[in-house]
Amino acid sequence: MSDQNNSGLRKIRRALVSVSDKTGIIDFARELKGFGVEIISTGGTAKALREAGIDVTDVSDVTGFPEMMDGRIKTLHPKIHGALLGVRDNADHVAAMQKHAIEPIDLVVINLYPFRKTIERDDVTLADAIEQIDIGGPAMLRSAAKNFEAVAVVTDASSFDFLIHEMIQNDGALTLETRHELATQAFLKTSAYDSLIHEYLSQKEQDLYVPPRVPKLFEDSEFLHLHKQSELRYGENPHQQAALYGLRVLEPDNPEHESDRGVEGVAGACLLSGKEMSYNNYVDANAAWELVADFEGLACAIIKHTNPAGAALGSTTEEAYRRALACDPVSAFGGIVAFNQSVDEAAAQAVIEIFTEVVIAPDFHPAAAETLKTRKNLRVLRVSRSMPSAALEYKQISGGMLVQTRDTHRLNREDLKTVTKRAPSDAEIHDLLFAWTVCKHTKSNAIVYARDKQTVGVGAGQMSRVDSVKIAAMRAQLPIAGSVMASDAFFPFRDGLDEAAKHGIVAVIQPGGSVRDEEVIAAADEHNIAMVFTGVRHFKH
Repeated sequence: MSDQNNSGLRKIRRALVSVSDKTGIIDFARELKGFGVEIISTGGTAKALREAGIDVTDVSDVTGFPEMMDGRIKTLHPKIHGALLGVRDNADHVAAMQKHAIEPIDLVVINLYPFRKTIERDDVTLADAIEQIDIGGPAMLRSAAKNFEAVAVVTDASSFDFLIHEMIQNDGALTLETRHELATQAFLKTSAYDSLIHEYLSQKEQDLYVPPRVPKLFEDSEFLHLHKQSELRYGENPHQQAALYGLRVLEPDNPEHESDRGVEGVAGACLLSGKEMSYNNYVDANAAWELVADFEGLACAIIKHTNPAGAALGSTTEEAYRRALACDPVSAFGGIVAFNQSVDEAAAQAVIEIFTEVVIAPDFHPAAAETLKTRKNLRVLRVSRSMPSAALEYKQISGGMLVQTRDTHRLNREDLKTVTKRAPSDAEIHDLLFAWTVCKHTKSNAIVYARDKQTVGVGAGQMSRVDSVKIAAMRAQLPIAGSVMASDAFFPFRDGLDEAAKHGIVAVIQPGGSVRDEEVIAAADEHNIAMVFTGVRHFKH
């Protein structure tokens, strides 16, 4: 009964197709027919295929039972699940299938009832929601996925073209690798689907027939699936255990985004050379990567304890690195270096001049990679240039999880509102926007001094904003006079402006919105400091 050869190829001879969303299914079914595949189908899907001129066999003709109970019972039958679960190379299974006239099914194409779309309706009732809980679909997905050695299971229309291409290459067969990946996606799908149902039913009030709505924030939420990638030597401290988990996201009932997207971001980065990453390495590398990824121009950032010790733009990766390093070369020792463009050999040579824990970038020239390898303890990470697609951020607290949308806001020149008598010059505006972006990635209370798209001083994580102004000046290794200053939130008093004026700050960018804004503006005018308001703050805790 087996059609599998030594390479793991499995010929597709018989397929069951039952979809609520029929996107692409007509063309896919035609392609299957071109390979001589028999198609079994149900209800509305069978009707749509026949109307398109595609010959199909009704499930009821296979099972010998009609669809019943308003379609609740149609595929829950031994001639369906036996055809999916039967192990083709097991003599007892084969004998049982032959005895009961069960013909194997090699391919299942299913997408589930649109439960999410149903519960998002304003007029939805509990009875409506329950009717859209798919039973037969998840059961077939699980049966087929369990037996992926013999059966391919498809849950997403975006897979159709790839599968047809593979069948063309293999004379109507699919590889074991593909069947395994499809099975993984199917179990992810059923897990997310069940989680959505659980989430909805768990929110019901005492009166079961007046269920509450899903919270607005999560109407477009994604289900989280964490899988362990590796053990880490320890956590933040040696007495703590730690591991790295990859995040995969799935949007149930959204056919355009139903496939497993894989692990993205720093968690999915490739370690090219060096020691294994530690817990703190990952935390700092993520902070560094998110900072440089916020710039369109070639940028470099050096991070210590999640805060920038320096950041700069440059015409080459070496120039950007040396300019970032000049901000605070003492703090840069043992830091994390991030680039948002491919690293060349000159930059690599510059990086290894001092002790560095991690270098992270979207790519490395071969000569640069070889240069960095000469430092055996230096971890070299290659990360995808795209940022993670998950729309939400999660932070654990004792007993629960805080959830928020990602801070993806980018400030444009036209968003700035000049509030002082003197408007900033063009050069000052460029520096203000640069400083604002770095400030966004600095722990609150955050102050950043910058000049010529290079950080001059950074004050981070202080309880008092004026203290951050003082610390940024204290840490500065470059001349401050003529620099601009960014503040992640408004100045509650004028003392911050007065302190900045002592160091020669010429322009300030801040959100505005304090009850003492007029007092702060007056202080800026007294010191001939140009100041712009953004109307947006970037607290980072």
